[in-house]
Amino acid sequence: MTRSTFTLSRRRLLAGAAGAALTTPMINRAWAADPVQINMLAWYGHAEPDIVAEFEAANNVKFVPKYYAGGDNMLGLIAQSPPGTYDLILSDAEFVQQLNMAGYIEEMDPSLYPFDDFWPEYQNFPGHWTGDQLWSVMVRFGLLGVSYNSNVMTREEAMSYNAFWNPKITGKLGHFDWHLPSLGQVSLLMGNRDPSPFDISEDAWEAVMDKTLSLKPQVGGYFDYGGTFASLKNGEMLAMAGIGDWITGVLQKDGAPVASVIPEEGGIQWTESYSIGKGTTKHEIINKFINYMLSPEGQVKSIKMAAYPGLSPLKSGWKAIQEADPAEAKRSGLIEGDDQSPIKLLSEGRLFFRDIPRQQDLEDWNDFWSEYKTA
Repeated sequence: MTRSTFTLSRRRLLAGAAGAALTTPMINRAWAADPVQINMLAWYGHAEPDIVAEFEAANNVKFVPKYYAGGDNMLGLIAQSPPGTYDLILSDAEFVQQLNMAGYIEEMDPSLYPFDDFWPEYQNFPGHWTGDQLWSVMVRFGLLGVSYNSNVMTREEAMSYNAFWNPKITGKLGHFDWHLPSLGQVSLLMGNRDPSPFDISEDAWEAVMDKTLSLKPQVGGYFDYGGTFASLKNGEMLAMAGIGDWITGVLQKDGAPVASVIPEEGGIQWTESYSIGKGTTKHEIINKFINYMLSPEGQVKSIKMAAYPGLSPLKSGWKAIQEADPAEAKRSGLIEGDDQSPIKLLSEGRLFFRDIPRQQDLEDWNDFWSEYKTA
């Protein structure tokens, strides 16, 4: 081969390679880069493969979660972390304004999210907004009531929080170890409905504490997330205060004889929402993920989350689960007019949004909970 022939051939080879590069889809070249890391602070399950794997694969990102249990724990973790540690924060709704006041989250653009698709009851959710400023977007919720072993207690017996004092379960009542859910349930039992079981006078708070202390002989333990599952599954605990279908729904699928009901005194709604962490530089991909979770596909994943099930605040989410899994839609009440429909329960005044104390300090409730556990 002559020098001129070699040069010509080399030029053709380089030209061909350049052309191939230009015709290769941009997505393939982008995927050669390391994935973008999204640091998420959340309840367990939200960054597990059943929720995020498809989004990660399609967008070349990797979620790195830090899991917590309870809003107090969440605030503590953020306070102990350098600013900008978390790109995406999944918060219980009642703590959003505390995150905002502490400067941990960024204002969000309402026009980026499908609020017209939300049920009206959830479009302007308390605490997510200050005037027209948006700080968090609801992605899922669930209901807390009486959770019980159906081999030991009947549904009729469970239809009041008085079930926690039932002699059948003496020494075998568990508590999910976070004060807001259990104390809120006792507050409902004491008739504190207006304006909410978390907005009560000092006299009412004294009565709630006294009633809670009377429950102590029934109690067999205080449990974290994993312990709550295990103790109900193996029958160590025969009822559990402070939880609901987010625990028993998973156990039912495993064949455990447990159930949850919204008792006559009413239920408490837990609400999980996404906020953007202060100082993140990843706004575009974070907003893309939030909208993915609000899409019909994302809502089906959320409703059926392997870690614990939830309910959808979007009309399209209800339709999607009805089509994808009619049995789950029926079990969870995500059908208009169903007796367990959360929208119906709200309209009947039988649901109350979980909140932080309004007439006491949050520490007052937390301190009492610590005293109760060691009483």
